[in-house]
Amino acid sequence: MKASEMKKGQTIKLDDKLYIITDYQHVKLGKGGAVYQTKIKNIEDGSTNQVRLRSDENVEQAYLDKKTFEFLYSSGDEYVLMDVETFDQITLHKDAFNGAEIYLKPNMQLQVNMYEQRPVTVELPNAVDMEVVETAPEIKGATAQSQSKPATVESGAVVQVPEFVKIGDIVRVDTRTGQYVTRVQK
Repeated sequence: MKASEMKKGQTIKLDDKLYIITDYQHVKLGKGGAVYQTKIKNIEDGSTNQVRLRSDENVEQAYLDKKTFEFLYSSGDEYVLMDVETFDQITLHKDAFNGAEIYLKPNMQLQVNMYEQRPVTVELPNAVDMEVVETAPEIKGATAQSQSKPATVESGAVVQVPEFVKIGDIVRVDTRTGQYVTRVQK
């Protein structure tokens, strides 16, 4: 594809490495022609780079297959997932989760992006419901607009929650930001 056809979130291949386009700008240089100042993120190691591409320059687009897996269990830094269609199991290192492994629960459905039958990245659901296992006591009369306090949820993640949340409550947590969304009725 031509550089002028790029979009945010697309996966491209440069120098035999996979990258996701995180941002780009069309820049008109003084003397030369226009270029795309592109910010790309390496899928394998998470590093970001800036590259300049001419509008007519060709970029190899990489197509990722999305497969649904179920999280089974973890052992140290290794996480075992099962393909929901074929029941095949794969083991991934925690680096594939980009820090979101703290929100994993047994039997959770995940999207695994595959490139040439090889798992590349893992996408968790945007929000997960987790039980609060440790927090300061509830304050009578606290409202949603009041102060927040730290709460440890069942996976060990620490989330800032409103004062009215107590131990045993189920809270919805955004896996992309790690922030409290709402309290869930049991």
